[in-house]
Amino acid sequence: MKDTLGTLSRVRNATKNGLSSGLKTALFLVRIMVPVSLAVALLKWSGALAWAAKFLAPAMQLIGVPGEAALVLVSSMLLNNYSAIAVIETLPLTIREVTILAIMCLTAHNLIIETAVMKKSGSSAIKMIVLRVGWAFAAGYALNAVLPAGRIDALVAADPGTAATAFLPMLSAWGLSTVKLVAKILILVLSIMIGQRLMEEFRITDMLSRLTAPAMRIFGLPHSASFLWIVINIVGYAYGAAIIMERVKDGKMKPQEADLFNHHAALSHSLLEDTALFMAIGVPLFWITVPRLAMALVVVWFERFRRQRFRRSFKAGTA
Repeated sequence: MKDTLGTLSRVRNATKNGLSSGLKTALFLVRIMVPVSLAVALLKWSGALAWAAKFLAPAMQLIGVPGEAALVLVSSMLLNNYSAIAVIETLPLTIREVTILAIMCLTAHNLIIETAVMKKSGSSAIKMIVLRVGWAFAAGYALNAVLPAGRIDALVAADPGTAATAFLPMLSAWGLSTVKLVAKILILVLSIMIGQRLMEEFRITDMLSRLTAPAMRIFGLPHSASFLWIVINIVGYAYGAAIIMERVKDGKMKPQEADLFNHHAALSHSLLEDTALFMAIGVPLFWITVPRLAMALVVVWFERFRRQRFRRSFKAGTA
């Protein structure tokens, strides 16, 4: 009986602490996501997104996709992979072209929100953006060079239509989607933080860390990143980053370690959900997982070498 009461007390305390820290983190994410979402909705409604995509059209030729596919990248960089897929479905693209776009979107998506979170956990915002966008185009260029050409099977494209949506219906649709977004943030972040506190209380995180430690050594990441790596690949970076910020704040993770982890996560995260999204429209699993992991591995080891080489001048979060 005494042991049962003690266990219940530990669960109650861990849940209380998780709720407290989770609410603070959820509020931080909401304050970023809602204004960004509204701004992008307005840009899309006004036609500014399509106009901006035209500037990227020449660069699209270098990676083997048509110029109008620039809108896919713009949507992904400003929003997420769901919006990118929505645009893909309006264009007559081949599987080869979609595969190239997929690796680029998976590497550089949701830049505004995820960069803000990375900056909050100790990384340079400019460095993270340059890193992700640069590697996205490098990956696209590389896939264009190695993927076999000649396949002309196009995805079935929906009719994009030409009629503009009225402002109030657009705003109403945005409001409904935003309510769903806020609810998702609250549920996910609170669940993550409570789960983390419970696993820490009962030392489950130690077991998970031991299981993933070999992989962390290969990726060049610290032992403390084991549990974080699992989380960001299940629920995504923006939500899993709640744990990173919490650990840095509590001193359980050094700022240098968090910044190093962000170098990996910037290029490879959400291996579960985002990968499944693109597989659902016919993109091969290999080309949207292995290259991301390889890029993240190279970037982290290069960053470790840079830090070791210039240790005296290194400061976490600087370029």
